[in-house]
Amino acid sequence: MRAMVRGLTMVLALAAASGALAAERPNPAGEAKLAKRLEGRVAGKPVHCISLRSTEGSEIIDGTAILYNGPGGRIYVNRPRSGADSLRRDDIIVTRTITDQLCNTDIVTLVEPMSHFSRGFVNLGDFVPYAKPKP
Repeated sequence: MRAMVRGLTMVLALAAASGALAAERPNPAGEAKLAKRLEGRVAGKPVHCISLRSTEGSEIIDGTAILYNGPGGRIYVNRPRSGADSLRRDDIIVTRTITDQLCNTDIVTLVEPMSHFSRGFVNLGDFVPYAKPKP
């Protein structure tokens, strides 16, 4: 039993370490593109879920984030908790939800556009709304 607990502890520690390493490797090109896309906008308070009914499309920033276009020109930025480094702008995003909400607990499958084979997934994080300031 102790060996099993030690093994599980090691697996969890390695998983946490790999997540920390991934978080430490930002994609400079992706970050620059994200900054340009959000230029002139102000970040709001992060939310756990967004309504898919009011979402008007999405955009992937390579290795960085998924942007969801909301009502009124608002952009919701989701920096996945894991898997962000595998994001490619040409990916097809497949979400399976049981409600009209997309939440930070959901998993998004990434599909290769030519073959239509699944090539991975990301675990979503919180959604940060960005809006243009009112004059």
